[in-house]
Amino acid sequence: MPAVTVEKNGAISIIRIARPERLNAIDQNVAVELQQAFKTFDADETQRVAILSSVGDRAFSSGADVTNLPELWRSIPTIGYNTEKPIIAATTGWVIGGAIVMVMMCDLMVSTESTTFYYPEAKLGTTAGGISSLVTRMPHKLAMEIMLLGSKVPAQRAYDVGFVNRVVPNGQHEAAALEMAEQLLDSAPLVIGALKRLVADVMPVGPIERMVGVAQTIAHVRQSEDFKEGIAAYKEKRKPVFKGR
Repeated sequence: MPAVTVEKNGAISIIRIARPERLNAIDQNVAVELQQAFKTFDADETQRVAILSSVGDRAFSSGADVTNLPELWRSIPTIGYNTEKPIIAATTGWVIGGAIVMVMMCDLMVSTESTTFYYPEAKLGTTAGGISSLVTRMPHKLAMEIMLLGSKVPAQRAYDVGFVNRVVPNGQHEAAALEMAEQLLDSAPLVIGALKRLVADVMPVGPIERMVGVAQTIAHVRQSEDFKEGIAAYKEKRKPVFKGR
């Protein structure tokens, strides 16, 4: 079974993390497959809304898999991939560590009553830092409580502060997300795209987001044919022939 599955429901793509036996922990395969699934969704003109969900009801995701640490940034909207199409997070059970970063970067979120947000990294002595942007998406003191105290925040409290759009009975998160997606299909795609771009200009960008962006830019250059040509030309003492790729 693939680590990530894609189900098309008309113009709506449901993209699920499919590792229920590991509480949908994000390993390197999940991160890469999620990134590719969303890039494919973005390029498909027949698809207009994506729902980010998971298989099983115990956990949306338990965060990074420490047995096969991922490049977690690949799985995070606006960092690992960009799309002007709306993304709805549909969560149930545990949403832990880096999984909070994933869902907070989505445009909308539906959570079941059993959803619990938990960031234990301070207790484990590690952090990737991406969680710092949580302070731009919920009240500062609650964000700090999650990060510093490792408090477990239930869906209802997250809803009360505007972090979650809908709280629904257990098992109904995908149905509610689909209903929201259907409403989005009634709106003009160009307007939705324009609003997403404008919001991106307003929303503060955290230090990890900036760092990843710079790293991606540098990696693009260092993986290019021109980079290889430049090194080869230097070694061969000749003028390089660059092709812009």
